[in-house]
Amino acid sequence: MDLDNPSLLLSAVFVSAFGMGFFLYGKKTQDLWSLLYGVLLLVVPFFADSMLVMWGAAGVGLVLFYLIKRGG
Repeated sequence: MDLDNPSLLLSAVFVSAFGMGFFLYGKKTQDLWSLLYGVLLLVVPFFADSMLVMWGAAGVGLVLFYLIKRGG
């Protein structure tokens, strides 16, 4: 991750904060899918080189999370 880019750094903080929320919610309610999506959001900023990759992975994960929760 490029620490010289303030917008990328701030995006990483926001994505990770949402990940922590999903992780804690999944842990509290014993919901595996919320827990896994939270872990995904916590890990994605470490490997994302651009904001497009970071927000794209978060968006695709959110759509998959919604479809799994709605169908299950």
